[in-house]
Amino acid sequence: MKAIVVADQAAGPAGMKLVERPGPQAAINDVVVRVHASGFVPTELTWPSTWTDRLDRDRTPSIPGHELAGVVTALGYGTTGISVGQRVFGLADWYRDGTLAEYVAMEARNLAPLPGDVDFTVGAGLPISGLTAWQGLFQHGRLQAGQSVLSHGAAGAVGSMVTQLAREAGAYVIGTGRAADRPKAIEFGAQEFIDLDNDALEDVGGVDLVFDVIGGDIGKRSARLIRAGGALVSIVGPSEAPPADGLAIDFVVEPDRAQLSEIVKRVRDGRLRTNIGNITTFDDAVAAFNPTKRISGKTIVRVRP
Repeated sequence: MKAIVVADQAAGPAGMKLVERPGPQAAINDVVVRVHASGFVPTELTWPSTWTDRLDRDRTPSIPGHELAGVVTALGYGTTGISVGQRVFGLADWYRDGTLAEYVAMEARNLAPLPGDVDFTVGAGLPISGLTAWQGLFQHGRLQAGQSVLSHGAAGAVGSMVTQLAREAGAYVIGTGRAADRPKAIEFGAQEFIDLDNDALEDVGGVDLVFDVIGGDIGKRSARLIRAGGALVSIVGPSEAPPADGLAIDFVVEPDRAQLSEIVKRVRDGRLRTNIGNITTFDDAVAAFNPTKRISGKTIVRVRP
């Protein structure tokens, strides 16, 4: 099969290569999926799991990519809940070869059915950003209707999902980003927007929940905005300065079939939209991962027409 591999961490996206690899086999409780579309997040190339296994042993050349939509072609021993020929989407294991390939083997529990009226490209754009937003807001942040949310990077893949899901839950959403991101953040539902280059973040006042995808100085300043009993939810590492009277939560997104089903249901009825910055073919993917200009949103690779 064709696959994109990485072997040199220092090279970044420039070190990605399209090669021929043996097709995967389904282990116990696994399925093999014929990949139709794959989502790629460039920060994967900084994650330890891209380069080593759970025992910290080198596993390169490895196949990156963890989001996918496709069709099941084989079942491993003991696999239940998924059938051959079924359209699926989901999130592959961090420490196994990923989805930038024509086929991938992964645990069946990491997949959810993809309805026939949802395009494979849309399905591949949902798992990481959708699950991250869902888990950060509702599982870790315990968001309630009537609360306020500060969504950093509101025009990005995760931030736009945070904004949409928080609005649907009845929250008041303030988005942040660069000046050029304002129209997109507002389009996705932010009721206010803070230009982090030119506006004073502190003018926001107090909020119940900050969803931080930036960290650093912005994360520290954001912690001071948390109201009593509120939460700073981060996906960029533990907070260096936790809120004085609230929670600081750092988490890594996990696969969840039930949550994926809730997310795709919202896509079907128009309550949720993906934020795809670029769509490319498999053969052109390596060049697309090395763009000459900034792309807002994520890149989706169409592995099959």
